[in-house]
Amino acid sequence: MSKLGKINITVPEKVNVSFNNGIVDIKGPIGSKQINIDPNKFTLEVKEKNISIKPKEINDTNKRFWGLNRSLINNAVIGVDKGFEKTLELVGVGYRAAIKGNMLNLQLGFSHDINFEIPKDIKITVEKQTTIKIVGSDKQLVGVVSSKIKALRKPEPYKGKGIREKGQYILRKEGKKK
Repeated sequence: MSKLGKINITVPEKVNVSFNNGIVDIKGPIGSKQINIDPNKFTLEVKEKNISIKPKEINDTNKRFWGLNRSLINNAVIGVDKGFEKTLELVGVGYRAAIKGNMLNLQLGFSHDINFEIPKDIKITVEKQTTIKIVGSDKQLVGVVSSKIKALRKPEPYKGKGIREKGQYILRKEGKKK
């Protein structure tokens, strides 16, 4: 088996990281995040502006969790420093979005409006009536909220009407021939 080294994560200036009893506490200008790491399987060192994680015993299971834990810590560091963002587009005649309090009001061609409750750690802004921007410090939560909103009206393959991510390509089908 090849010899594996530490995986380092660079920590930006404004972010503080501490590690106690298997809990990595990451604080930054946008927010804070806690991640549980098994201290029996991994050693975590926080030195100045670097975090290094290394398994105590190298086997296939620990290698997989090693990469997973490294990604979770890295995403948390990026999230509390810069944050994550997704932009959704509403395509279709009469499709609109508006913010009403802590609800996102969507008109998606149904006979009724759809009200989507905004989670407390997520900030949603409507730039135009057809553009929704989702911002947050947790990458997973931003993705989940984005996918829930997209699931309300998936893009259909003939005219392309629906909710899609900015820049997403929709495979279009040919319509009826006369």
